[in-house]
Amino acid sequence: MPESKPTNVAPKPKNAVAVYISDTIAELKKVTWLSRRDLLYLAGLVLLVVIVVGVILGGIDYGFSRLIELLLNHIHLG
Repeated sequence: MPESKPTNVAPKPKNAVAVYISDTIAELKKVTWLSRRDLLYLAGLVLLVVIVVGVILGGIDYGFSRLIELLLNHIHLG
């Protein structure tokens, strides 16, 4: 008697790439996209926050660099 394949295994799609692309397009159609105005506002807000945080971290870095430089000069001279 020939062995039969298990029936609980799902058949493999013939073209997995086509199925993947089709599913991806279907999901992207469900997405609620931002309006241009909201997109520009939020992008500007992110840019502003990045600049502010960069300036703050740059100031902290400069302060610590000067502190280390002063300490090393004091140890070297002392």
